[in-house]
Amino acid sequence: MPSVTEILIPLALDSAYSYAVPAGLTLAVGDVVQIPLGPRETVGVVWGVRESPAGSNLRAVTGRLDVPPLAGPLRELVDWLARYTLAPKGSALAMALRLPDEAAQGETVRIGVRASGKPPARPTTARTKVLAVAADGAMRGKSALAKEAGVSLSVVDGLIDDGALEATALAPEPVALPPDPDHARVPLSEAQAQAVRDLIAMMNPAPADAPTDAIGDPLPEGTAPVATAAPPGHGEKAPTILLEGVTGSGKTEVYFEAVADCVRRGRQALILMPEIALTAQFLDRFAERFGVRPATWHSGIGAKRRERIRAGVAAGEIAVVVGARSALFLPFAKLGIIVVDEEHEAAYKQEDGVHYHARDMAVVRGRIENCPVVLASATPSIETRVNATRGRYRHVGLPERFGGRRLPDIAAIDMRSDKPERGSFIAPALIAAVRETVAAGDQALLFLNRRGYAPLTLCRACGHRYQCRNCSTWLVEHRFRKALVCHQCGHAERRPESCSECGTFDNLTPCGPGVERIAEEVAALFPDKRVIVLSSDFPGGAERLRAELQTVAEGGCDIVIGTQLVAKGHNFPHLTLVGVLDADIGLTSGDPRAAERTFQLLQQVTGRAGRGEKPGRALVQTFQPEHPVIAALLSGDAARFYEEEIAAREAAGLPPFGRLAALIVSANDRAVAEAHGQALARASEPPDGVMVLGPAEAPLALVRGRYRFRLLVKTERSVDLQSYLRDWIARGPKVRGNVKVAIDVDPQSFL
Repeated sequence: MPSVTEILIPLALDSAYSYAVPAGLTLAVGDVVQIPLGPRETVGVVWGVRESPAGSNLRAVTGRLDVPPLAGPLRELVDWLARYTLAPKGSALAMALRLPDEAAQGETVRIGVRASGKPPARPTTARTKVLAVAADGAMRGKSALAKEAGVSLSVVDGLIDDGALEATALAPEPVALPPDPDHARVPLSEAQAQAVRDLIAMMNPAPADAPTDAIGDPLPEGTAPVATAAPPGHGEKAPTILLEGVTGSGKTEVYFEAVADCVRRGRQALILMPEIALTAQFLDRFAERFGVRPATWHSGIGAKRRERIRAGVAAGEIAVVVGARSALFLPFAKLGIIVVDEEHEAAYKQEDGVHYHARDMAVVRGRIENCPVVLASATPSIETRVNATRGRYRHVGLPERFGGRRLPDIAAIDMRSDKPERGSFIAPALIAAVRETVAAGDQALLFLNRRGYAPLTLCRACGHRYQCRNCSTWLVEHRFRKALVCHQCGHAERRPESCSECGTFDNLTPCGPGVERIAEEVAALFPDKRVIVLSSDFPGGAERLRAELQTVAEGGCDIVIGTQLVAKGHNFPHLTLVGVLDADIGLTSGDPRAAERTFQLLQQVTGRAGRGEKPGRALVQTFQPEHPVIAALLSGDAARFYEEEIAAREAAGLPPFGRLAALIVSANDRAVAEAHGQALARASEPPDGVMVLGPAEAPLALVRGRYRFRLLVKTERSVDLQSYLRDWIARGPKVRGNVKVAIDVDPQSFL
């Protein structure tokens, strides 16, 4: 009887397609195959094999590709991800299946050269220098030999042609050398040492219990459980652990020891980071501890290197990967630990394509692979803290800074009474504090979470406001680039000399400050001081940011002006003052996580102060010093803030005590998008425990030329949200024309 395979294709398709297996070809689940799809050939993964008399009526698999099969744990993760997010299964597969890129196939061969012992036909001074260096018989790269001898590369090529140097193809340089878990153990404080002992003890599997969802609750009826591939001899489940420590407490050194323990046991480690492009300081710390740098995985690495990393991970040759959220889908052969650094960061949520949260999917993959997951943060998310409080996650704490250093003293500047001068944005008290700090030879950081020069440009004559032609957002002035830029779609236009509406000159006015405008004010106040502005959209990209972060860390500037990227785990030992210029940004948002996110951001950025030998302090400019977020920050009573915020969430039935899903309807025509949203709402038929709100025009009503309406689904925790959404979409209006409906389970953004 012929075999039939079910092939899942990495496209936006939710079902596997049936194909016959030709005679002489044996396929297994997970094999990557080539198949005909319509008039062309494509690739897919064998998701199932069965015997069927109807096999001869189907189109046949063309062949099996010579690549490693997709392992069981990754296939299980794809199934779970598609089921949880309601994304097409093929879209989920596309994140885990990466075929060799054609551009990566012809990798440049490294050539090594050494002296052959044969004299050159035409000796010259330059050639003599080269041969003198090569006389030791060592194999060198051509460029390295030319540089060491102080000659051009053409001299080396000439000696190769003469036969005086022999060339040999070298093996490619390894993507990452094996880390040494005992290379240089960092001295730990007693609190850190105890945390390491607790963490490693907890990493021993605990007794298995019922299958759970991404945040630890029992899976709803009808939802397939997450299997745990227990290692030989174990029928137990590895835990998820919250590693919570105040800023500067040394969390990184603690989880490094957990990674070292994993490497000693011959297992692989994955460290997820929210801003992988800015982690040079972290990679240096890793190299100091383990002797080598880890493999890094993010969108900025080239195709050749990506293929080599994937192959090394699949073969078990690469022991540690530090990566962005997409690293979660690498084909690890023997994954032993996943660390999610700064687990509270919103950057872990993918907002396009498959809407998944990498922190939650890391917990799922940890359970599938039966490996421990460590969630590290100084300001944990409410979801993670509740899971730790209620025993779903283990908890390891570091309540004090390393070396007995004090947390910074934090005080408010009430902008209602201590106002900046007209046309300025820095209060007199903060100016005096900066002056005192730099006079003492220390660094000051001025924090404002707004890129560019000004968030709005308007004409004083006619009131015209410059808005993006594709989005319902104001254009942000970037004075360094002489441009008005949309931060949603990237549209940019040159800042005009005259008003495009009324034609008058010299009437365009920037409204509000961005970091560039603060830099202008600081330059006028402190003309003799070295200033660095840190913002993700400055020319030079990630490389420039790495260099400038290193300059700050080494004390190469006096005043730093930065956006939220300066709050993300950087260690600036010379920084003793942080000034927050607008602590109220975000507090008036309709986002139910607004208070939590503002508290986390302010706690993180003020925590940059006083991490060296000198104590630190922070001054917070605010119009609402009595606001619960600001009050908690000033008092240092984070526990009270969390208690109050958790109680408010529970009373409102908001996550993690209830569940949310957003449906975003978009179209090129506003009326079409609104009509589809209304028809969808009429078909909702919410049962008990489910509330459907909307459609309402999204706060960002126009993005990239598409009009957007939102519906919000709010359910009790016990409701099978995914089943309800599937049934609703199935009985709802059919999507026609350019209408799109995006489903976001557990939304993080409400724009």
